[in-house]
Amino acid sequence: MLRISCLRSVAAAICLSSGMLGSGLLIGAEPPKVTRVIEFHTPEADAIMASLQIFPADNPWNTKITDWPVAKNSAAIVESIGAGKPLRYNTDMAFIIVPPDQPKIDVKIVGYPEESDAGPFPVPGNTPIEGWPVRYQRDAEQKQTLAQVQQRPPQYEDDRHAIILDPTNKKLYEFFVMGRVKNEWHADQSSVFDLSSNKLRPDGWTSADAAGLPILPAVVRYDELKAGEIKHALRVTVRKSRKAYIYPATHYASKLTDENLPRMGERLRLRKNFDTSKFSPEVKTILVALQEYGMLVADNGIEWAVSATPDPRIPVLHEELRKIKGSNFEVVTPPPGYKKPR
Repeated sequence: MLRISCLRSVAAAICLSSGMLGSGLLIGAEPPKVTRVIEFHTPEADAIMASLQIFPADNPWNTKITDWPVAKNSAAIVESIGAGKPLRYNTDMAFIIVPPDQPKIDVKIVGYPEESDAGPFPVPGNTPIEGWPVRYQRDAEQKQTLAQVQQRPPQYEDDRHAIILDPTNKKLYEFFVMGRVKNEWHADQSSVFDLSSNKLRPDGWTSADAAGLPILPAVVRYDELKAGEIKHALRVTVRKSRKAYIYPATHYASKLTDENLPRMGERLRLRKNFDTSKFSPEVKTILVALQEYGMLVADNGIEWAVSATPDPRIPVLHEELRKIKGSNFEVVTPPPGYKKPR
């Protein structure tokens, strides 16, 4: 990458009076109290995430863009990404949930300290690295333990994102190229987001994503697929981006200046007339979200690739998603009079 997401379990001993989703997840109240570290691919995490408000309702990630106008050069931008290329998804963005009193430790920032937020950080010992566990369970050649996956290689091999969520304090911690070096944690970059605020990163600053955007609010999660509704925009990668960024992005990741290349933060929408009725419930949920909320260009990578959690409970969706092509998307722009949220 060029750089210039009435039960009696722990999470749901919470007989809320607000009712349940068809999936069995409780909604309409404060998130369940978190008293220990919780892995993302568990029913406990599902209950927490289903009840958590991630950023204010008027935040760009939570804004419906169904009726936003199409950009004048939409067709050219789509062509530059690949009009005939298929929609894909990466089971990459794992995360871990921590309690409000999780001990904070130092993480050595070795890549972009000048564009990183300072620690210490609430990093638990079982923090998952990008792709854990699915990538290492479904690929026989990559069979490793979490302890092995956590070891940071001496040279860059992949993005190795790590995401830590403190839902009680509404804080999100995201890291780029994260891993253990002997008895220390090292990362190339660290970002801290206040989930109760619309505040962006400083202008020109990167994040764990090249666009300076948060990752977790844009990831497809199991609890959403089970509930049958995703209420936020997704993140998407493209092979070639422009040396520019647009709100809510704060950083670019390219030397190219062709105006028909997408900027970081560019928003794309699945066309309204695309028929989603013939797809599985999981894929239909994703496609409807892409029609209602769209997806924001967040990084350089494989074209048309959206992110999902590497949750073993999510079925393999590749065959269905590849039926959707780049030509089924359009670039949209804010309508006249649009005001950025405070």
